[in-house]
Amino acid sequence: MKQTSNPKRPQVKSPDDQNPKIVVIGGGTGIHGLLSGLKKYTGNIIAVVTMMDSGGSSGRLRDEFGHLPPGDSRQALVALMPDDRSSLTLRRLFNFRFSKGSGLEGHSFGNLFLSALTEISGGVDKATAEAGRLLGIKGRVLPVTLTHSSLVAMLQDATEIVGETNIDVRKTKPSVPIDYVYLDPAAYVYPPVLEAIENADVVVLGPGDLYTSIIPNLLVDGVAEAINFSKAKKVYICNLMTKRGESGGFKASDFISEIKTYLGNGKIDHVVVSKSSFPEKILKRYRQEAAVPVEVDLDKCERLAKNILVRDVADMGNLVRHNPGKIARLIINIAKK
Repeated sequence: MKQTSNPKRPQVKSPDDQNPKIVVIGGGTGIHGLLSGLKKYTGNIIAVVTMMDSGGSSGRLRDEFGHLPPGDSRQALVALMPDDRSSLTLRRLFNFRFSKGSGLEGHSFGNLFLSALTEISGGVDKATAEAGRLLGIKGRVLPVTLTHSSLVAMLQDATEIVGETNIDVRKTKPSVPIDYVYLDPAAYVYPPVLEAIENADVVVLGPGDLYTSIIPNLLVDGVAEAINFSKAKKVYICNLMTKRGESGGFKASDFISEIKTYLGNGKIDHVVVSKSSFPEKILKRYRQEAAVPVEVDLDKCERLAKNILVRDVADMGNLVRHNPGKIARLIINIAKK
């Protein structure tokens, strides 16, 4: 009797198969809002995060255990967690910071969790992937590099500042502008990052601090080249405010120019700049830190990038931040064009 073969079952496609593939590059704090907004539209999100954090809980774990700093990965993981009630406790737990306890004070539970997973799994890449699975995140989080490297800033008076946290919170000559930044030693891209960029529909840089959150990723050998060769649409989300010791006096065109420089003068398709206005009481508080809204010098911006998108993208809270929903919708609209 002739046996008939079973017909092949049709493959069931995930709803996300039709959604745009978006790679977001930056630091955990800056891109947190964008990731939170994007997960409502697509699960095809890959967050590529810097591994140069040298301060706080991350810096201590880096020094004590020799691990790559977990803080930026932790924040990206939290941003991509489900918003349902069952995840609320996990979210609070991962964000919990010990306020006392010998050896524990100042540490984030999430950072300790990732450090323990790194010990168990044998690497920060494996630990981050496993944490993503345990937390049920929508998307993936990738370290930009597995190389242990420090961020170094050369000021315009030839003073060198070593370490991301020392550049981020400048105590050394904060009024002297940064000339350039580099990594010591050189860092090499984590290979899955190259694949993610190659397959992306959109690559987003930022939002986040220029020299300490975004550019460190572009300094990793292979990243800028991958972005330039990718067929993805390239988007830069410009800062809302200047920052003392990092971007004091910068206009929007200065931010764009620096990004292009560290991309190797690569093309940026879209730049998002803000036309939002802020209450005086908030501006007054920021002025005490020598921070002011970034001025949009549109003529110069248009000479540097193809499409300058001047939008009301700020969140009207106590802090000046990008509104997660607004910037996520903007990125999704760019992806669909």
